[in-house]
Formats: sequence, structure tokens, C-alpha cells
Amino acid sequence: MTFAYDLPEEIQVESDGPVRIVRLNRPEQLNATNHALHTAIASVFPQLDADPEARAAVITGNGRAFSAGGDFEYIDELTRDELMRQQTIVDGKRIIKGMVECRLPLVAAVNGPAIGLGCSLVALSDIVYMAESAHLADPHVLVGLVAADGAALTWPLLVSLQLAKEYALTGDRISARRAAEIGLANHVVPDDEVLDQALACAHKIAKLPRLATEDTKRVLNIHLERAVQSVMDFAFTAEYRSFSSPELRANVDRFLKRD
Repeated sequence: MTFAYDLPEEIQVESDGPVRIVRLNRPEQLNATNHALHTAIASVFPQLDADPEARAAVITGNGRAFSAGGDFEYIDELTRDELMRQQTIVDGKRIIKGMVECRLPLVAAVNGPAIGLGCSLVALSDIVYMAESAHLADPHVLVGLVAADGAALTWPLLVSLQLAKEYALTGDRISARRAAEIGLANHVVPDDEVLDQALACAHKIAKLPRLATEDTKRVLNIHLERAVQSVMDFAFTAEYRSFSSPELRANVDRFLKRD
């Protein structure tokens, strides 16, 4: 019996044998996150975990981008709707917990820009393939938000603390080559090969003994889980508070060209 995923159209899951391909699906918006997509991302990892035939998963974006970060219309909604903001914080924690605890090895196929939450999904993946033209960036601070949902939590484990601070505090772009040099990506490949190579890696893992693979991932991710749990509550409390900042309000109005 095929496992039934319960997800909105903003995210797609397809089967490739024992590998699941997870596609962020707002291509016209460069897969920028709105409330539906954010909630769907929080829901997909427990469902992947529950899929009895799944052995590994590849995460990518439909269209030209992996994810262009938060949709400014969505950010505007979050500044005005406290209940939505509370749900978004809950879902942000679910995304991190879901990725860290998911039994499946998660392979990112970064087919284009991975910004904000997109960057966080990359940082929380187990193995990362980046297209040559792709880049990472976490611009939370640039718009007036605290960086809480992934990159700032995990980067200190992946790169030096100084580099984590530099990129989290400036929001600067990190090219694919630079990401590989400093430990944020495993492989940089031609743009038209990124999904194929990520799938090949996922299938290679899927052929290995299941219990050994899943428990080895768990052993490795205990380090990540402990680090994330130690800072996550403060990080999300601070991010929640920053949604009320005048700097964010001004930046959103400027982007949406409001008086």
C-alpha cells in the first residue's frame, strides 16, 4: 500500500523507488515562503518519517530557485496577526525538530538561491549538493528580524564561530564555491546536474543496511540536537519579539511601497 501524504499544493512529494523527492512548489514566487508553504514544510518531515517504504529524501525547489526566503506579504501578515505569528513560531520549531529527528537521510539539491528559511533548510540537511550558480544567504538581520530558524542555530557547528557570526550578522551572500570551502556544502556541481547527483547520493544511501544507516544518522545528529535545544527557545522568543520592531515595519513598508 502506498503511503498517503497529506500536504497542500505548495509542497510536493514524489517517489523514486525508496527515495522521496520533496519539492517546494511556488515557482512563480521563487518558492518564497508564505503561511501555507511554511506550515507544509513543518508537516512534511514527520510524514517522511512515517513513510514505511522511504529510505532517504532529496529536498529541492521547483523552478529557478531553491527558496527566495520569506514572502514580504507573509511577513507583513505576521507583523499584524498575532495568532498567525504564534503559529509560525510553533511551525518553525517543528521544522527544526522534524529535520533533526527525521530518520531518513536528507539530501539537499540546491538548484538556485537559498535565502532565509531556504538557507536554513540547507543548513539542516545531512548532505548538500549546490548548483554552481546557486548561493546561500540569511538576511533576517537586514530586514530587522532575529535569525532563529536554522542557519544561526547550526552554522556554528558547520563552520567557525567567526564565520557564522559574519554571515548571520551581515546577511552577505555565500556563493556555492565559498559554501563548499567553509563547510556549508558537500559538493558543487553543474546547474543541470544538481538534482541527478543528489538523487544518486540518496539512492546510494538507500541501498545500505537500513538500521545501520538510520542509527548512524541519529548518533551524528545527537550533537546537533543538543546544540539546537540549548538555544532554540531563546532564539524563537527573540524572533517573535522582533516582528514588532519599527525597523522591520519600515523595511516591509518600503518593500511593499506603502506610505
